[in-house]
Amino acid sequence: MSIEYLHTMIRVADLEKTLSFFVDGLGLKEVSRKEVEAGRFTLVFLAAPQDLDRINFDPDGSPLKEGIPMVELTYNWDPESYSGGRNFGHLAYQVGNIYETVEHLSDMGVTINRPPRDGHMAFVRSPDGISVELLQKGKPLAPKEPWASAENIGSW
Repeated sequence: MSIEYLHTMIRVADLEKTLSFFVDGLGLKEVSRKEVEAGRFTLVFLAAPQDLDRINFDPDGSPLKEGIPMVELTYNWDPESYSGGRNFGHLAYQVGNIYETVEHLSDMGVTINRPPRDGHMAFVRSPDGISVELLQKGKPLAPKEPWASAENIGSW
């Protein structure tokens, strides 16, 4: 049996707010975008900058599965209510400096649900309530205030 990870799809209520979170906040890059007028939805594929050199494209521009992890944002043009974003678990990203990342997100108004007290792991939520785990690349950083004594906020 052979299996390869392709992508994780999440439905989003506000495409621009969600893109701001993933692109401006986390630094992901837009790989492709497809608007499907007949189905009244938009698909946006995002990837980490370090993975971009591993992308192959088919003739219509759709990303292929060459081992690159991606997030597929699905935006339905007709308003829908989404709940239970945590049902599937969470997305996880490795970051170069967890403190810089959470400080940047906090400055954007993002709540740090599980602060990186240990210099290794934090949890935040996207504008659509999707739980996102942030992990420090390599060894944990030394504890640092205000994060070392920060309390959890909400659920993660």
